[in-house]
Amino acid sequence: MEKEIDLWSSLEGRHGDVEVLLEFAEAGETSLEELEKELNDYQTIVEEVELKMILGKKEDTQDAIIAIHPGAGGTESQDWAQMLYRMYSRWAEQQDFKIDLIDMQPGDEAGIKDVTFEVLGDYAYGLAKAEAGVHRMVRISPFDSNSRRHTSFASVFVYPSVNDEIEVDINSADLRIDTYRASGAGGQHVNKTDSAVRITHIPTGIVVQCQNERSQHKNKNQAMKILKARLYQVELEKEKKRNKGLEDQKKDIGWGSQIRSYVFHPYNMVKDHRTKEETGNAQAVMDGDLNAFIRAYLLSNIADNSAETVKD
Repeated sequence: MEKEIDLWSSLEGRHGDVEVLLEFAEAGETSLEELEKELNDYQTIVEEVELKMILGKKEDTQDAIIAIHPGAGGTESQDWAQMLYRMYSRWAEQQDFKIDLIDMQPGDEAGIKDVTFEVLGDYAYGLAKAEAGVHRMVRISPFDSNSRRHTSFASVFVYPSVNDEIEVDINSADLRIDTYRASGAGGQHVNKTDSAVRITHIPTGIVVQCQNERSQHKNKNQAMKILKARLYQVELEKEKKRNKGLEDQKKDIGWGSQIRSYVFHPYNMVKDHRTKEETGNAQAVMDGDLNAFIRAYLLSNIADNSAETVKD
């Protein structure tokens, strides 16, 4: 609440500063450069408030659980999945969010086979939900000795992290819990104990796993957290009577299903196919500069919902 109050107070204060500078500019008592800087700062706060007003649903304020899975293509796609994980980690840092790695399985040669992590921060899910879908990359593969151009795909799933305020009832009889030996880094402990946990929710067929923690108990708790988040997401879609969000995420990880393309050869461009938002600065995007894409998606959803309301 204190953050919200500070945000609105800052908005009011900046508005007053802009008005004063406009008066000074008309009287020739300030430079246009100073006025432009103040207007840009004011615009940044206005856009932040605008997004907060758009993200008015209960789940939007929650932390986010993000899972990334490479598509077909072996090492090339696994490397792309790792690049996306880095991109979201950088984005989270820029938003002053924290990252909690839940589960990661490294690739055989490079990259990752899959990764699940939690983004902790106010409105993390409301912002990150814009990233759910299939991401496509085109580049000259560093793993191809003939330096040919390759196209890779990876799917991104985003779920609201369930806290104590949200109840998700799970019948223990509906769960199958398996333990196994974790793979990857971890030393002798990993090799000698069945610390990794896989939980299957039988009615829905949802399978979650965690092997990042050293103890079986901690891995089970983390896996249950992911399961609750996924079940909560399913219930949200049922309540809204529109399964489009989940169905879009279930598309094949391949041609024609991507929400965004990242092209590194023969030119640099990142384009979102849902909103037509694009930029030629692909490196900035890979370094976490995602807010323009997220904002465009959220605003387009508002416009689509408004159009449907008018139609109804």
